Amino acid sequence: MALRFLKASLRAALVLGAQAALAQQPTPAGDAGLAHRHKTAMCIGCHGIPGYKTAFPEVYHVPKIAGQQPAYLINALKAYRSGERSHPSMRGIAASLSDQDMADLAAYYGVPAGTAQASGDAESGKAKVAQVCAACHGPDGNRPSAPDQPILAGQYADYLAKALHDYKTGKRNNPSMKGFAAQLSRQDMEDLAAWFSSQKSRLHDQR
Repeated sequence: MALRFLKASLRAALVLGAQAALAQQPTPAGDAGLAHRHKTAMCIGCHGIPGYKTAFPEVYHVPKIAGQQPAYLINALKAYRSGERSHPSMRGIAASLSDQDMADLAAYYGVPAGTAQASGDAESGKAKVAQVCAACHGPDGNRPSAPDQPILAGQYADYLAKALHDYKTGKRNNPSMKGFAAQLSRQDMEDLAAWFSSQKSRLHDQR
């Protein structure tokens, strides 16, 4: 019994060690030209169509990713690949991508270049931003505090509200965002989405 436990513990330690080593590996440099020529076909069917919406299991705009922070795009793809984010189509696509693929796509879509209809109240959202969002994303969603934080300004309102709801319910499993989203009512989410979506932004659709 003790020997089996020791072997199991050793295997677990080796797995954790390998995961830690992988996590410490630097992100490869991205090749935007290579992504544009050979790797965007899986993306443009949704993200390259202005105003495109999902059809299953819920209907909402797919996010604008052109002009987004490259490090955030990489982290999002890795989260879909690992299961930290649960969208079925994105998980399938991300599972097929290497770290280099992700870096290339992020380099392409992260090159800098709206507004969206919203059901919330933008002014109420503006008042709420200072309490829960501004420190990381900036008061207007244009000034992320780190390279792996997303730009929120100009993003589709229904996508932002959906993302906040997913953090609150655990469909997205980021500890910091889950903590912030836990404080929000559905109306708070709609109001924040209305504020950020109404701000000028470099985000845009790109084929």
